[in-house]
Amino acid sequence: MSIKFDTSVQELKFKVLKEMAKGLFNDTLLEEYNEIPVRISPGPKSTMRCCIYKERAIVLERMKLVLGGNKNIDNIVEVIKVACDECPLGGYEVTNRCRACLAHRCQKACHKEAISFDEVNRRAHINKDKCINCGMCAKACQYNAIQNFLRPCEQACKVKAISMDPTDHSASINDEKCVQCGACVSQCPFGAIMDKSYMKEAIELLKNNDKHPVIAIIAPAIAAQIKDVKLGQIVSAIKKIGFTEVVEAALGADMVAYSEAQELAEKGFLTSSCCPAFVTFIEKNFPTLKDKISHNLSPMATIAKYIKEHNPDAKIIFVGPCVAKKKEALSDRVHPYVELSLTFEELFAMIEAKDINIASLELSELDNASYFGRVFARSGGLTEAVTESLKEQNSDFSLKPIACAGLEECRLALLKAKAGTQEFNFVEGMACIGGCVGGPCSLSHEIRDKMDVDKHAKSTTKPTIEESIKEYK
Repeated sequence: MSIKFDTSVQELKFKVLKEMAKGLFNDTLLEEYNEIPVRISPGPKSTMRCCIYKERAIVLERMKLVLGGNKNIDNIVEVIKVACDECPLGGYEVTNRCRACLAHRCQKACHKEAISFDEVNRRAHINKDKCINCGMCAKACQYNAIQNFLRPCEQACKVKAISMDPTDHSASINDEKCVQCGACVSQCPFGAIMDKSYMKEAIELLKNNDKHPVIAIIAPAIAAQIKDVKLGQIVSAIKKIGFTEVVEAALGADMVAYSEAQELAEKGFLTSSCCPAFVTFIEKNFPTLKDKISHNLSPMATIAKYIKEHNPDAKIIFVGPCVAKKKEALSDRVHPYVELSLTFEELFAMIEAKDINIASLELSELDNASYFGRVFARSGGLTEAVTESLKEQNSDFSLKPIACAGLEECRLALLKAKAGTQEFNFVEGMACIGGCVGGPCSLSHEIRDKMDVDKHAKSTTKPTIEESIKEYK
């Protein structure tokens, strides 16, 4: 198996996860704990940071997050303070496009008197002690000479939950605004933001699978993860690390789509409930639209609930590309059905920790869901599934959907819905660009990923949503 990492930061994260998983599986983590940073950064020269000691200190902080992180922080996402020190302060800056004009519109627009002019070249200058980053000067400048240089994490965060800590200038996350989308995790160039892991709890369940079945619910985006092995071989590897059974979350998607179509026809307007970050985004930013959120559980929780009803002793672990799913799995509404959630990064780190050669394994069958449930993994897939469900139900409801990929698109659609000016009656909301296949904890973020999902979807033997649900039940 050959894993192609997007960045060196992702590769570092994977190495830490793999070493931790190895220690947890072998019950040697306690005695090896202080050796892991040395294995990952052997030295004598540093490869990523100013010195080998800082590299190892950062690895130690990552190891703490693998074990659950700071128990006093409720957020799934945490800032690794020691790793967050290379970004410039940012904010509004005057660039060399300033033409030293006579109008001084930027100065007139600033209500904090933060703009002055150099006596020599007459160009504008911003006093950072006075500036509040309101952006009025940038809007006023006719040469676009004033630019807002946001840090990558701030730029990635579409809910403005990230700011600069005034004490040490590191990133700071406002938990009241954060929707756990994980965009900052994947976009920080220094790996200074990371999601907490529940891999320790997962491995404990797997090591005790003789006492209870441990079932993996796999997100359909798994079809786009590893290019040089077959999905059936990945399923075999998942079973080899201790899972009793593997079920497609896409089957839950079939169930959700069928039920959501009925609810939409009854209510006339609906927003989807499959993406937990999107649901949280509505709850925090558009509270007047909360009653428009579909009452359905997510596909993960829907199929998990069905399994638990028929096998109460089962322990269920979701595996996908999502950070927000970790938070959803802990919620009062979902935790009775799902023990915890892992990411694709964590799953494949666990497989490698067990020295499993996926390419050498036989194929295991994974054929629970229809085409429509599987395409939930990419933007527009949910809309296709609801359209198909209405058709299978012989409904005469006139569907007018809008598929939103990314929180910026979601915000625009919800603003129209809030104002009552929308031309649509169903909002498919996905927090990640491209849908789940673009999730922050995917191993791959390539153009062909969507095609891989569609190819997997077309390989199903279930021609309709009704048939996939009926056959499983």
